[in-house]
Amino acid sequence: MEDNLSSSEVSDVSKLSFLQRTLERGSSSKCLKLRGGEVCVAVISVQRYLSEQSDGQQGDSYSYDVTITDGVWRTKCFLHTSLNHLVQTNTLRTGRDISITQCSFVYNERSLGPGYICIEELTCGADRSVVLSSVKDVSALPMLVQHGMKRGVELLSDVPLKASRKHYLSLWNNDDPEGDTWIPGSPSTNTPLDVSKLTPLSSLESSLHQGWKPLPLLVRIIHKSKLRYYGRFGPKVDYPFQAYFEVADQSGITSLVLWNDLCLEFYQRLTVGTVLYLQNYFLRKSYSKRSRPYMDHYRMKIFTSVEISLDPRSAVITVVSPKGVLPQWRLPEVSYQFTTRSELETLSNNSACDVICLVTFVGRVERVKSKYPAGPEKFWTYRWIHGFDGTSEQPFILEVFSSSQPDVYSQLGPMAYLVCTQMRVCHVEGSLLYLTSSNETESFITGYHKGRPYVSDPKVKSFITWTKTLKDDVFLQKSTVGGHYCYPHPPLNYTQSMTDTPSPAQATLVSVADLKKELETLHYREHKRLAIQGQITAVRYIKHPKTTESTGTDRTEVSNVPADVCESDTHSHPSTAEQTSMAEKTSASKRKRGQKRAYEKITEGGEQDQEEESYSDPEEVQEFESHSHLQNEERDSDALSWESSGWSQQKEELWEHLCHGGLNQVSLCQRFTIDDKDILLQQSNLQPARWTPENNTGPTSPLTDSGYYQVTILGMNKEIAVDAVFSPIVSAEEPRAVGLPQDPHGNTMLSCLSSGFLCPLNDPANHSEVMHPEPAEVLMTASELEDTHVVCVLDLCHLGGDQIEVFVSKVYKVS
Repeated sequence: MEDNLSSSEVSDVSKLSFLQRTLERGSSSKCLKLRGGEVCVAVISVQRYLSEQSDGQQGDSYSYDVTITDGVWRTKCFLHTSLNHLVQTNTLRTGRDISITQCSFVYNERSLGPGYICIEELTCGADRSVVLSSVKDVSALPMLVQHGMKRGVELLSDVPLKASRKHYLSLWNNDDPEGDTWIPGSPSTNTPLDVSKLTPLSSLESSLHQGWKPLPLLVRIIHKSKLRYYGRFGPKVDYPFQAYFEVADQSGITSLVLWNDLCLEFYQRLTVGTVLYLQNYFLRKSYSKRSRPYMDHYRMKIFTSVEISLDPRSAVITVVSPKGVLPQWRLPEVSYQFTTRSELETLSNNSACDVICLVTFVGRVERVKSKYPAGPEKFWTYRWIHGFDGTSEQPFILEVFSSSQPDVYSQLGPMAYLVCTQMRVCHVEGSLLYLTSSNETESFITGYHKGRPYVSDPKVKSFITWTKTLKDDVFLQKSTVGGHYCYPHPPLNYTQSMTDTPSPAQATLVSVADLKKELETLHYREHKRLAIQGQITAVRYIKHPKTTESTGTDRTEVSNVPADVCESDTHSHPSTAEQTSMAEKTSASKRKRGQKRAYEKITEGGEQDQEEESYSDPEEVQEFESHSHLQNEERDSDALSWESSGWSQQKEELWEHLCHGGLNQVSLCQRFTIDDKDILLQQSNLQPARWTPENNTGPTSPLTDSGYYQVTILGMNKEIAVDAVFSPIVSAEEPRAVGLPQDPHGNTMLSCLSSGFLCPLNDPANHSEVMHPEPAEVLMTASELEDTHVVCVLDLCHLGGDQIEVFVSKVYKVS
């Protein structure tokens, strides 16, 4: 320990510190194994990095370091690979207490450094940490390392515990810079430059195969791509990053590639408009399969056969101060292609454009697995955004992926002025067109516009003039955050795709058994759209509670359906004997709960209370009471349900019933208010890798207070059934209503499921209030679902922990 504590102070602290006692016992034990007691520690950071080959043999591409505190010390531990799924499902997360029940002490025998604790078994505690409630400043807690290791604190700061890795990755994607090793933007210098002899970009192609000594280049950056991480298990590269820039001089435009260590030093310093003086660069043949930005509007020669390669071992990069840029250099100015919403319809599919808008809706951040199977598994993060520019009644619909700008991305909220460059137009059947980001897209919001080249663009100036005519409270009333949102809407007709890559709106048809596998393997906030076929055998209407409490986590449940048994929250990698023992305990626990539930059904009043008082196991009592509450809720809503004539018999013959039909807090779109801004943005963003004190949580305001339908779908082979949420759109102000085909229908159960909305929609903006049929009236028409062959489009999203969102987006009647 190195944090300037006297020996007497260390002795006093160690009497109180679980971590100190664990480190002392572990580092002095010959077997380096111990079993911890039921002492809670809090998770204050979770950090990810590429596994070593020996770690990845079990199928996991990444390893995790977890920093924990007992309120006295903090220390960084390695998470055993068998527990990786707890991070991948956001069960083990920052701000939560855990109890370590087994750990070992590990040395890296190839490095003269401290050992570290490896967590092998743990139990997750409450969502809100008890330990952290008494900690004012986590960074002020001393870092615990093995006594005598002088560089221990440094080694445990921002470097992975596995010695072969030099840096961390962003927790939820590979695109964002992560950690202290990335140098933030810094002022440029006024270094004198020799520009008497320069190489024009137009001569690079002819010089590629000649043995020549390159003269310096003087260029301006006109486009910047997001980071690319190319880490692999085999080749040893300390910082395997790559970033493309498009650069121009008076003779033309070509690509520049920043490699490896140079990305850490320069990526955040180099912005569009920056002028560079480059020496000791290399030329290489361009990679033909990469994407490129649209640059035809520059009306300059674009050289695509060769690119400038900047290698950390040789390249000399000088960032020229804006005041040092001389007119006689004749460097082209940065140019944009801003398109208004009214002009957007005239653009063809996959056209590129830049947009500026006032944001009115920001969806939650979700993840999708990369389509490219080569290399370690990786995810892309994205969110949906609506915004207006005053030229149309229709909003921009933007699918914005992470663009290596984590600060901008996490602060993106309603009422911001948003600029997105190099967006691509997507035309889809049955929905309004939308824009999706490209590798070259950059996003900027209020607070980040100063000094950007686009501020002088005429269409940007026109937009600013329009915003000055607005009343903030009018747009604030239209502003919403988060909730279930999927776009584009499913097409009018369903046809099975014969390819592995259906259109964005088309869902892949899978068996219910395959759906089960997909549900079991979803990662945190991963979204998938799939279709299954079968029959709808039951529908139940469930009301929302009168108030919705925000807790700042994805696991807050608004209303749920009964589950047969709750899974244990203890996590380890048990031996076969331990698994048998656990199975026996679980079986006994099930019998005990089953007996308890059976008893509850045949007793009343005081007899039930007396039985509950005599029930000795607190965990079982808690679980039973939760289950009992849900059963009561089910009985209360029995009148608002429908079942097919054969469902009672079919239930008995099922192999499995997948019960994911509940509605969660983060499934509800929330009204945006300035007072609730921080907590609403926190809920819509991903779980942070580092813990910070939570904002005060309180009631938030769902956009609508109507309930939802729980739909039970029985697979064609009548072996597996799945519950899903159907939440019909009722108002035109819901973000889900934008671009929705609104052909009139009769508000039967089937027509609502097919269209996705109650007809007609309320329109508060036009003071149009419609009396929709009551849920009981809709359910009275459900008999038309009897023995009807349907295809159901389901949107899946993992909300963290054991919560999975399953929404019915559309139902097709098979003809």
